[in-house]
Amino acid sequence: MADKDLHQILSQLSSLSHHNLDKAPHLLSRAKLSLLHLNALVPSSQTSPQHLTLARRVLEIGALLSIRLKDTDAFTRYYQQLQPFYSSNQQHNAHKGEQSKVTGLYLLLLLSLGDYAEFHTQLEGLEVAYGGKKAIDEDVFIQYPVRLEQALMEGSYDKVWGETKGERVPSEEFGVFSEVLVKTIRIEIASCAERAYPSLPIASAKNLLFLDSEGAVIQFANHRQWLPRDGRIYFPQQEAEATMGEKDILVMSGQVIQNTLGYARELETIV
Repeated sequence: MADKDLHQILSQLSSLSHHNLDKAPHLLSRAKLSLLHLNALVPSSQTSPQHLTLARRVLEIGALLSIRLKDTDAFTRYYQQLQPFYSSNQQHNAHKGEQSKVTGLYLLLLLSLGDYAEFHTQLEGLEVAYGGKKAIDEDVFIQYPVRLEQALMEGSYDKVWGETKGERVPSEEFGVFSEVLVKTIRIEIASCAERAYPSLPIASAKNLLFLDSEGAVIQFANHRQWLPRDGRIYFPQQEAEATMGEKDILVMSGQVIQNTLGYARELETIV
């Protein structure tokens, strides 16, 4: 009976659209209850391969739906629950694509959190699990966060911006974390800029902060309690402390600042 129920729930989960994603948590809870009855929620030698495959499918769907729901805590729990399945010798590689996607998303989550140490720890473990660096290099889902991390290490924020656009994003779920990562970078740059300069031209701030329009700059400025005035953005703290003339950041038309990893720290020291 639990077997039949599980198949029905999986069918319902697979048919969910953006309009009814709110049904996912309830369906996933029912699916996991069925897996408990089948003794398949955790892989063991007593569980049939068929039920283990079903369990893995439920957890992978749960992970991906959690991303669409923007519930990173739930996604992390699903990722952790999947690790025994991914490392178990009982599991074959028929669903390697979903494993790569879920793993790549976890790497991207680590980047969005700024946890570079854990990112590299996970990546080193993957090289062993996947049978070498070549397999990692050929995996589109793993390579996406790897490229982003390399761009971040170089301080090439324009490359990060480019990777988060259009066809370079390997799936819809990756777009969620990519957006979070860009916001994190934007906030970091904004924090450094407001400590380094009394003001910036709005046009320069648009390029510097990877915003699509000057209107978006004004909205961002208001959120951070900056003062937009006469075509410029004024930083209240610097405006109050500055005793010398304004210092402008020179941003060439059509270009975005690109430097080494020390870019943000160096920006703070510019006089």
